[in-house]
Amino acid sequence: MLIVMKFGGTSVGSVAALEKVVGIVTDAHRRGDRVVVVVSAMSGVTDMLLRGARQAEQGDIETAHRSHKEMLSRHTEVIDHFLAGRPEGEALRQEIAALLDEFDTLCHSIKVLGELTPRALDVIGGMGERMNVRQVAAILAARGLETRALDATQLIVTDSNYGSASPLMPQTTRRSQDVLVPLMDAGIVPVVTGFIGASEEGITTTLGRGGSDYSATILGRALNADEVWIWTDVNGVMTADPRVVPSARTIPALSYAEVGEMAYFGAKVLHPQAIRPARNADIPVRILNTFEPDHPGTLITRDPNGSAKAVKAITAIKGMSLIVVEGSGMVGVPGIAARTFGAVARVGTSVMMISQSSSEQSICFVVPTREASSVLNALREEMARELERRDIENITAQDDIVIIAVVGAGMKGIPGIASKAFTALGNERINVIAIAQGSSEYNISIVVDQRDGDAAVRALHAQFRLDEPNGEERR
Repeated sequence: MLIVMKFGGTSVGSVAALEKVVGIVTDAHRRGDRVVVVVSAMSGVTDMLLRGARQAEQGDIETAHRSHKEMLSRHTEVIDHFLAGRPEGEALRQEIAALLDEFDTLCHSIKVLGELTPRALDVIGGMGERMNVRQVAAILAARGLETRALDATQLIVTDSNYGSASPLMPQTTRRSQDVLVPLMDAGIVPVVTGFIGASEEGITTTLGRGGSDYSATILGRALNADEVWIWTDVNGVMTADPRVVPSARTIPALSYAEVGEMAYFGAKVLHPQAIRPARNADIPVRILNTFEPDHPGTLITRDPNGSAKAVKAITAIKGMSLIVVEGSGMVGVPGIAARTFGAVARVGTSVMMISQSSSEQSICFVVPTREASSVLNALREEMARELERRDIENITAQDDIVIIAVVGAGMKGIPGIASKAFTALGNERINVIAIAQGSSEYNISIVVDQRDGDAAVRALHAQFRLDEPNGEERR
């Protein structure tokens, strides 16, 4: 069986966690599985790298220096535990020190220029993976496996959309098979950086924060893997965030469509784009817990067998703003919606949810709060004439809102799901600001005030009895 295993930041973030990783990979190799390992940076390292770069742009180089020392200390602790007294340990220490010196040099250049470009941010942001891939490969080798550390810049070819690049699959497939298959045929375990790739010109790109999941499914598709295993610090995909709903349960099985909706609307267990390559190639994905490797976790397939529940999970995405474009002059005028979303697209903002009144007097949509100001400016510029004529009366933003998503493929064609959701919220005296449902009926999206967000999640989780493995929704 060919398995692509991805280990997230907490799974490779400490000596204790790395001991678990060694056991998981070694066990799979001894079973005869062909394994490709994809690793994130150690937990917290990417944040330190990006913070150092951004502070350098503001003229502060000391933050980068402090981050350098802390990152070197964390990696040194691991090297001393696994590779003490070995010449390969000293060689690894020098490699990591060289990468951190490169980080310092880049931050000095940023300070001098007073500018941090997206291209430079991608180079710096991927350094944590470049350090850790060498570290994990050396640790596995010290425990008896033959390994090869590889930067994904050699394998994953992307477009040049720095910060959120998309893979070019034909080129990626060709390179991955040319490089990785001969290694596995020779009994070698490839250990590959997550998060990063390279443009066709060879310039480093990143796949977006949390993109190591995406790296794993891209490589899984390129290699036609039997399965992709995402190792994290929770027992699979949960019915809700357990920090908000202590009774939340692991969902044994989900469809690609369901987990895609959940990831998009705030579930932290998977990168929003990660499911696409697996779905396109029909490759099962397992979400597993590094710290409880015997737990079955969640299996994601096209048509899962498991719970017959209509609703599978409640998710929430915070830090949102509701943008409202309204005016009686919009009624029956073609092109208003196109111009609205064209203006939003020009400032590079992703719209999370859309709702329009049947009277056509208003359009509302949700964007991240950090981008609301630029969206408002773009809309007011685009609609300046309509605002002057009062055809459009207001373009406003309501900050501090949450999108709550009620997710489940079983909702399709089942009457009364929305009614039950609104009854649960009404019973808790939670005001619904806006709603939307796609034609797929996999998701009902509900906008509430951020102060009501956690209470709304708990009310909906209880209403649909998601803390019970086979309970029916309350009538």
